[in-house]
Amino acid sequence: MKYHSNKRVLVTGGAGFLGSHLCDRMVDKGYEVLCLDNFFTGNKRNIQHLLLKPNFELIRHDLTQPLFLEVDEIYNLACPASPIHYQHNPVKTVKTSVLGAIHMLGLAKRVNAKILQASTSEIYGNPEIHPQKESYWGNVNTIGPRSCYDEGKRCAETLFFDYHRQNRVNIRVIRIFNTYGPRMHPNDGRVVSNFIVQALLNRDITIYGAGTQTRSFCYVDDLVDGMIRMMDGPDEFIGPVNLGNPNEFTILQLAKKVIELTDAASQLVFRQLPVDDPLQRQPDIRLAKEKLDWQPRIQLENGLQKTIDYFKSILSEFRQRKTQSKEKVFEKKSFNQRYYRTRWCLFC
Repeated sequence: MKYHSNKRVLVTGGAGFLGSHLCDRMVDKGYEVLCLDNFFTGNKRNIQHLLLKPNFELIRHDLTQPLFLEVDEIYNLACPASPIHYQHNPVKTVKTSVLGAIHMLGLAKRVNAKILQASTSEIYGNPEIHPQKESYWGNVNTIGPRSCYDEGKRCAETLFFDYHRQNRVNIRVIRIFNTYGPRMHPNDGRVVSNFIVQALLNRDITIYGAGTQTRSFCYVDDLVDGMIRMMDGPDEFIGPVNLGNPNEFTILQLAKKVIELTDAASQLVFRQLPVDDPLQRQPDIRLAKEKLDWQPRIQLENGLQKTIDYFKSILSEFRQRKTQSKEKVFEKKSFNQRYYRTRWCLFC
């Protein structure tokens, strides 16, 4: 591995699902990588294998507070991305998107760094056009339970383009569609991780609505490729650009495929559709193909199998630790029983 000591890359949210995979790629390229996370949804397990690398550094920091570093590139990924997590503290979610963007753009301006914003397909809301083009302004509820995330990301995009126009900051903006793969949080409430965990535990598969709503699922390796191509692309192309897999599936199709690949005995159960849950989600990626020469390569079945293998490994590890914990409790109880029996006999 060639070590590029002249290039320092900051990845905010670097211990999260996407961020950790990006850190892997940056470390492998030989860049000096600064991984920043407050560990609200990130996990040290995701970057544990990088901690002893000479070109990797972990910084515990909350992006709602200013940060002063010397870097060449910034990938701004910090923000909880699943409804369960971002609705837990909606005010903090907005602060992370808006103040985080302000602080990172200020840093990029001071040190003349390139900065990429990980925006989201959620800025399109429940779309009235299909598939979604970058020119579409969206159909978003500004006061609903999902608004903290949707509007926070929309405001962040505004800040990026205003910093570019007013202060000539070298920006990139990508809009990420549903992405999945190893290191997803098992309790993040997103459809792929939900279905896989339920199937591996032989629990019923929970489908919200009739299951006819559609999504397009992009494997994490493809998404990271697109992010890097965008950062390394020409300065005149700043985005926004859609990154996602244009192959569209219904939620029912996904559930049946997960059951098939896991050989689960799970049944499908249906629940009420959450408020503002979009009925269609499919990216138009013609711009990414034209400007970045990028398109996804990993098909859903192959990506799901890799993700299932990952969840199998962490569930197996969890069960093993649980068994070991029970054995320790049993040993402690057994010791205490023997100890107190002995003491009682001594006093007889």
